[in-house]
Order: sequence, then structure tokens, then C-alpha cells
Amino acid sequence: MNRSMVASPEDPSVTVAPTQGTERRLPSGESDPGTATGHATEAPLVFEAVYAANFRGVWRTLHRLGVGRAQLDDAAQDVFVVVYRRLAEFDGRSLRGWLYAIAVRVASDYRRRPWYRRAVPLTDAVIDSAPDPGRASELGESVRLLHELLAELPHDQRVVFVLGELEQLTAPEIAKALELNLNTVYSRQRAARARFDAAFARRRSRGSRA
Repeated sequence: MNRSMVASPEDPSVTVAPTQGTERRLPSGESDPGTATGHATEAPLVFEAVYAANFRGVWRTLHRLGVGRAQLDDAAQDVFVVVYRRLAEFDGRSLRGWLYAIAVRVASDYRRRPWYRRAVPLTDAVIDSAPDPGRASELGESVRLLHELLAELPHDQRVVFVLGELEQLTAPEIAKALELNLNTVYSRQRAARARFDAAFARRRSRGSRA
């Protein structure tokens, strides 16, 4: 895979794919989770297609997991380097769950690095992409608030909250992706929702008094 590829989600018109591909043929009748419909297919799972369909979601999730703006492109590329090397090992179940498991590990690695800095919400990207200035400002504030609230969650709760509430993975998918007991996932989700809701209520209360 060409390490120089970068397709920033800040510009939805950019579509870049590496020149080399890796494919894995699915057994007869097995559902290909990499397709848009999710219907059974005999088509091979090709790296370029996986990259094109999932780069933006992985990039967004890395940011929500705390990777700083300056490191997002590198972190996303690190995820897809792993995907490229291990695509043949994919077990054919939840492609998104598998991708996000890799993203969680990469984000955790970036958070442990000495130069790690808290992520800055990408409000400029949101504002630049919105045609209505009033709507842009509203979206920018929403993005900023979301990231501030996520930053208040303990990391283990933040991970299951992002994957479940924002990326819409099921609890069993999260449990498999993170190699956790299903009850542990449910427990962390409940705790994360309670913390998130409490933090949101505090901010709303402060805003009403301002």
C-alpha cells in the first residue's frame, strides 16, 4: 500500500485509493459486510473498496476517540496499513466492527505517545462545508460540544459510547471487536450514557444562567 495516500474527510470531493489491492473471496453464500446493501455476494473483498467506503468513518471515529487534528491523517493511514496487511485474515463477520477495533487500538497508541495532545474539534471543517452560515455556526457549536462532552468520559466508557451511540455498532459487535464480555459492554454503555447526560445537563444549566 502506498503510504503517501491521504483522503481528508474535510473535503468530501477528494477520493484517493492506493494503486495496489488485496482481496479475499468469500465462501459461497456468505454475506459480504463490505457492500453497501449487506446482501450475500460472490465478489471479492477488495482493499480499495474497503478503503473508499470506510475511510471517512474511521477518520471521524479516531477524532472522537481523542486523536488530535494534526495526527488524524497519520492515524487513519496507520489503521488502513493494518487493514491492508491483515485483510486476508478477516473472518467475514462484521467488517465495521473489525475496522473500528483496529481504530481503537491505533487511537490508544496515539494517546500513549509523549507528544499526545487533546484533540481540537474540527469546527472549521464543518463551517466550511455548510452552505448556510447560520447553519454552519450551529453545526460548529454542536461538534465542539460533542467533543467536549466526550472528553469528560473515562477512556473505556468513551470507546463504547462512540462505537455504540455514534457509530451505531451493536453491543455484541462491540464486545467482539474489543474482546470484552457482553455484560461489560452493557455496563460501560450505561455508565457512559449517565456521565454524558449529566455533563450535558450541567452545561445546559450553566447556559441558562448565563
